[in-house]
Amino acid sequence: MRIDIVTIFPDYFAPASVGAGPLGVSLIGKAAGRGDVDFHVHDLRQWATDVHHTVDDTPFGGGPGMVMKADVWGAALDAVLSAELDSPSQSAAQTSPAPPATTPSSPARLVVPTPSGVPFTQDMAASYAGEAQLVFACGRYEGVDARVVEDARARRIPVDEVSIGDYVLAGGEAAVVVIVEAVCRLLPGVLGNERSVSDDSFGGGGGAMRGLLEGPVYTRPRSWRGHEVPPVLLSGDHAAIARWQRDEALRRTAARRPDLIRRLAAGDGLDNRDRTVLLEAGFPVHGENVAH
Repeated sequence: MRIDIVTIFPDYFAPASVGAGPLGVSLIGKAAGRGDVDFHVHDLRQWATDVHHTVDDTPFGGGPGMVMKADVWGAALDAVLSAELDSPSQSAAQTSPAPPATTPSSPARLVVPTPSGVPFTQDMAASYAGEAQLVFACGRYEGVDARVVEDARARRIPVDEVSIGDYVLAGGEAAVVVIVEAVCRLLPGVLGNERSVSDDSFGGGGGAMRGLLEGPVYTRPRSWRGHEVPPVLLSGDHAAIARWQRDEALRRTAARRPDLIRRLAAGDGLDNRDRTVLLEAGFPVHGENVAH
């Protein structure tokens, strides 16, 4: 997978090759080192045409703050979505603007982090993990001129405006790190144990935790400061352990994310045992009769 990031702060993403910064550490850094992920970070100011490398201007219609310029972003995305920057050895400092491209030369999806976007989910991460190329546009200030996204969609480039939560950051860079980590850990060979994906909260792999928060986990020692590991986890009974894990996931999800439980109930994602556990937890779910 190739990942391009366009930003006015390229130093935020230290090159993975130097082993520093969010792209060069942990599993993501190892994946980049193996060549499983090919990161390219581009300085948006390279495509500004004035002496001050201006990337923003005052908003039409008035209001506070500044808006990032459509012409600068358009030139940047034309270049990044073209074949002009395909050399892995190029860095943001070595890159110069390329001629506009009317259509992308290779499959690519443009992702624009924004508080006004659709919520980013585990299912979206799984979908992105199947893309050949992701291009992230890191907005700043009051955001990017809306015509940039309109133009990309008019050229039939897949575009997603996504939000990582109901809060506002200073820019899209931190959101990109979140999305990149969620996506890259789903790539083949990145995780040491592929089962970890299906056991994740939200169950992106379609396992027993699909739509639920993962329950509590334990390791040695068995007893710590008077707290014991639940006996079922020591039983060796895999069916009983799996049922306990789902029950705990149901209880935790009902307490912390009742909206997810309602979504499962509406989609017939709960069996009779699930409904019994939820009823005992004080979270009755309307639907089929519960078998006791």
